[in-house]
Amino acid sequence: MANLKSLAKDTAIYGLSSIIGRFLNYLLVPLYTAKMSAASGDYGIVTNLYAYTAILFALLTYGMETTFFRYANKSEENPKKVYSTTLITVGFTSLLFVLLVWLNIGWLAPAMGMAYTAHHDYIIVMAAVVALDAFQAIIFAYLRYKKRPIKFASLKLLFIFLNIGLNLLYFVAFPAIYKTHPNAISWIYSPDVGVGYVFYLNLVCTLVVMFCMWHELKASSWKWDWPLLRRMFSYSWPILILSVAGVINQSASQIIFPWVYPGDDTQTASQLGIYGAAIKIAMIMALITQAFRYAYEPFVFGGNRNKDDEAESKRSQALAMKYFLMFTLLAYLAVLAGIDILKYIIAPDYWEGLKVVPIVMAAEIMMGIYFNLSFWYKLTDRTLWGAVFSGIGCLMLVLVNVIFVPKYGYMACAWAGVAAYGSAMLLSYFTGQHYYPMKYPLQDMALYVFLTVVLSAGALLIDTGNMWLNLVWRTFLLLLFVGVIIKREGILDIIRHRKTAQ
Repeated sequence: MANLKSLAKDTAIYGLSSIIGRFLNYLLVPLYTAKMSAASGDYGIVTNLYAYTAILFALLTYGMETTFFRYANKSEENPKKVYSTTLITVGFTSLLFVLLVWLNIGWLAPAMGMAYTAHHDYIIVMAAVVALDAFQAIIFAYLRYKKRPIKFASLKLLFIFLNIGLNLLYFVAFPAIYKTHPNAISWIYSPDVGVGYVFYLNLVCTLVVMFCMWHELKASSWKWDWPLLRRMFSYSWPILILSVAGVINQSASQIIFPWVYPGDDTQTASQLGIYGAAIKIAMIMALITQAFRYAYEPFVFGGNRNKDDEAESKRSQALAMKYFLMFTLLAYLAVLAGIDILKYIIAPDYWEGLKVVPIVMAAEIMMGIYFNLSFWYKLTDRTLWGAVFSGIGCLMLVLVNVIFVPKYGYMACAWAGVAAYGSAMLLSYFTGQHYYPMKYPLQDMALYVFLTVVLSAGALLIDTGNMWLNLVWRTFLLLLFVGVIIKREGILDIIRHRKTAQ
């Protein structure tokens, strides 16, 4: 139980930085959608390019975050040597990647299509950003290993605040000043850059965070151990496939869409921008699973050093799964309850995409469950299974997109995520019960899922036509779910017991 308390505390800190940071970053969504109309397709370019960077990040880290935790917690390994070797290796491959992009930009930009032929700089700048992000991922992993969530959260929030501030300058303040006094700021601002500022400002913020990691860089011995790296690669390469397949499940729809949608470049970018803006509302599920992951990896790997504690560790993991599901389902219903208010995050000409929000959130919940299930093959060093599950899920996503996007547009992108994560989740559960049996509280979990389906159906099918009446009705359904949790989990009895004990 102490371990679960530690998990909850670290999740709160990591989650606070992630959720508050992402919430603040959401301020950029209404800004971008207000400054970039859906018809222009500019936000579609942002959506498309960031989808590429998400996949490239997984490639450039190639599973070394998880591998670092695994080997740093092995009694026979030197944690400092593991950190140094990992840092040097990821740093070298990231630098090599930027060089290759720069040397091959001539054919790469036309191959990506859309507006990139005339804007090679978008690709080169984001290549530098994703390379730095991959390098920083190891440093952030080191901070988590050293149990320094405050430094971790501070750096994450620094990036967010700086990025928001600079975006407000370049998309609000400077354009207003330029209209009346163009010569005063022409040396730092040009309206011709337009959407390009999104990418340039990202690079500036990433460089500032890199500078603030100076102490963590000095903590490395900067010694490279090839035999150690070979052992780490044997563990990490299936995770690479797993990670890439997992990110493809999240981002491939935005990459495949321009290739299969039956419209011209502007129409395609416009539809992709609508989808990309709408799913921002659904990303609260990604925030929760990300926060949980940051705390969960050190918790699981650190808690499994002693095989005598395996039974207790399994019990804790099973309970963590139930609590995770309860919280994400609660968040799901909360988003549905406030959808008529949350939609103002994006501009009105993007609202037609709101119908994908419940579907994308359901897919994110499945992804979170799949992540929780994934530890059986990480702890038993059977990471190849993870690659198989994610590969099958990835194949499902690609097939659904290719077959159905031409007819159903971005709605097929949303359902493709459900097909991908749902298949990977089920395969991981049934295979894991053979190799690493876990007694999950399936009855409780099934009840909460069934109740959520019923309540969400009530929230979506009953529309009064009035925003405030809808809010009251859907909030009632949300509170009904909370009441069932309180009753079934005996939360009031726990509170009374603690008061009596005091």
